[in-house]
Amino acid sequence: MAIDQDFIVRPFEGLPGEAGLVALRQILPAATAKMSLIKAAGGGTLELVSLLPQLARAWRKADGTPVIALQPAFGSDDLSRDLGQAVQAALNATEPGPLPPGDVVVNAGSPRLHDLIDPDSSFELALQDSFGFWTELDQDDEDLVEAAEESVGKLDPVEQVSGVDLAFWTEIGNRPYLRWALELDEEALLDALARLQAKRQAGVVEGAKYAGAFRALGIVIPVWELPKGTTADDLAEALPAYQKKLDQALTQTELLDAAERRARAGLVARSFTLR
Repeated sequence: MAIDQDFIVRPFEGLPGEAGLVALRQILPAATAKMSLIKAAGGGTLELVSLLPQLARAWRKADGTPVIALQPAFGSDDLSRDLGQAVQAALNATEPGPLPPGDVVVNAGSPRLHDLIDPDSSFELALQDSFGFWTELDQDDEDLVEAAEESVGKLDPVEQVSGVDLAFWTEIGNRPYLRWALELDEEALLDALARLQAKRQAGVVEGAKYAGAFRALGIVIPVWELPKGTTADDLAEALPAYQKKLDQALTQTELLDAAERRARAGLVARSFTLR
């Protein structure tokens, strides 16, 4: 039975690693993460991945560990419930391997991720340069191993920037970019960025241009186009100081002046909603 509910704009709110979950769903081509399940759900490890072979939504490993893909399309208006049902289906499966789509259909009794993940769990994110992690699902499956090997060298490079949370350097078409998943209120963040933009301080490094932002599952992921040759190490040196400027701008509560309002309008025009 399908459930009737309003669309949940921020489905991961309240979970450990909310912004990391959003990044895994929306902007990371190949990544994995681990979280802990509550005792009532077995108390083991839950593995989350960007994609599974053949766009499967869930997989049960030979040792019983549930593996859930975040990026496939799901059907309900609550992504947390979609993923919770996928976890439950993997836990209930009697054989290892991918779960048929019919086993991951949300109904009135489907749990949310919030019902299954230990609220004290850590969120351990690991970026991957290929889908080589697929081989851990079944090392004896030759087709799976071959598919993993074919992905090597075909994904845009991504590196996590050290020194700040969930900032990712990537290169698309020989142009480097920074994508930064910030677990902040959208309106407050836009105000803060507008204050910096009006002062010509919005660039994270010299020569960087604010390219826009993704509105993604209730949080904002600003994007900067970087000067050619900028590396993740360059960003690691610059971002802690930039974060201090951003934090200071976030504390300002006075109304935006005319220049800041114009800057904010430009920021809003370059924001795109992802689902």
